[in-house]
Amino acid sequence: MNTSEKNEIIQLFESHFNEKVVRFELLPQSGSYRQYCRLGSENRTVIGATNNDVKENTAFLSFSNHFYNKGVKVPKVYAVSSDLKKYLLEDLGNTTLFEFLTKTREEEGFSENIISVYKKVLQALPKIQIIAGKEMDYSVCYPREAFDKQSMMWDLNYFKYYFLKLAKIQFDEQALEDDFQLFSNYLLSASSNYFLYRDFQSRNVMLKDDDVYFIDYQGGRLGALQYDLASLLYDGKADIPESVRTQLYNFYISELKKYMKVDEEKFSGYFKGFVLIRIMQAMGAYGFRGFYEKKEHFLKSIPYALKNLEVLLADLKLPVDLPELVGVLKQLTHSEVLKEIGQEKSNLTVRITSFSYKKGYPEDPSGNGGGHVFDCRAINNPGRYEEYKKLSGKDMAVQEFLEQKSEIRLFVDAAKVFVDQSVKVYLERGFTHLSIGFGCTGGQHRSVYSAEKIGEYLQNNYPVNVVVVHREQENWR
Repeated sequence: MNTSEKNEIIQLFESHFNEKVVRFELLPQSGSYRQYCRLGSENRTVIGATNNDVKENTAFLSFSNHFYNKGVKVPKVYAVSSDLKKYLLEDLGNTTLFEFLTKTREEEGFSENIISVYKKVLQALPKIQIIAGKEMDYSVCYPREAFDKQSMMWDLNYFKYYFLKLAKIQFDEQALEDDFQLFSNYLLSASSNYFLYRDFQSRNVMLKDDDVYFIDYQGGRLGALQYDLASLLYDGKADIPESVRTQLYNFYISELKKYMKVDEEKFSGYFKGFVLIRIMQAMGAYGFRGFYEKKEHFLKSIPYALKNLEVLLADLKLPVDLPELVGVLKQLTHSEVLKEIGQEKSNLTVRITSFSYKKGYPEDPSGNGGGHVFDCRAINNPGRYEEYKKLSGKDMAVQEFLEQKSEIRLFVDAAKVFVDQSVKVYLERGFTHLSIGFGCTGGQHRSVYSAEKIGEYLQNNYPVNVVVVHREQENWR
């Protein structure tokens, strides 16, 4: 914010409230080109915003007034400059859902306190999408009135040019374009007469007075219900555990049923498709801001996006065949370079590898040697049964078998004792790498399950970077 803009926003405050500004604080920029400040008099504090994109401002201000009048918790708009490039908003404080999540998780893990706040957000979401969305003036939407074919192709090509190419991933351009066309046509067949918030994620939810408030919805437009749910539950650095993600998904469905009839099977099918396009859109943004604009903090989200992508691909069942796209996405999840990128080099990285003893012990790319290797072969093996042979330790059926018909939980709990001891000492002494291996006969069921559980445990309980690698996964399916 330059001096002229600062003076103009101060003048806007003083002319609207007829009070002298005595405090001014420039706030950190997010991923957008808007700039925010906090300014106040002796009686009040507000948020000031400057943005030269008048069309985007028009959308934000229109949506804000509409939501406010519909009882949706959004900041009140106090004043707008005559050129529509500056405006004053209600100050909702400093605590975003992401900041609350990060702090609470360090102390409690992904606790019921966090889950209860997410449920408040999900209670509000159908109201935003369905009730408030009905009488919205969609003519002010920017840049498009709906999440239509053009919007989808923009996102897919953004992913292609700013992530795939900059990350040097190999692909057949025409085959990928063909898959983009098929994929977008499939998504367009979903019911889409609802308000699509577009960037519905933890950094755009504010916590104030034990309630949740919503910001940064200027990219809203008509679209499918599944997109915003995907944005929240697969929010990269929020890193929601899979079991919690399932719980929150089911909670949203129960809330949605209060407003409309829901075909759960059909909804779920489209949901996975919208998760996929949302992850690709986010990765395009990480690539543009990180690889292209050299803003390193965006690169730190890449490992989280890859983790979400890996979970999704493990059970991706779409009614359209997308061989080139799926192949490219699998390349991403197998990329050791991308998994390590953006990690904090001064912090501890715990590398957890599942492997087959038939193919030898895993390598330690850090060069440190040491760590722990746990032998899972004494656990009852799902691979001996026909119905599990083509599945892995990430599949629910295998997890249920292991938890009900083996002593896997005792095994993992015992491993935690050794891992806890090492992680605590490594953190105290400032070490940067710890290797943990889980081996079984094929590197497919027991070792994969154990690696996932220990990775989730460490992510929820320690300030460490966790990299989980399933070495034999390319041979599973």
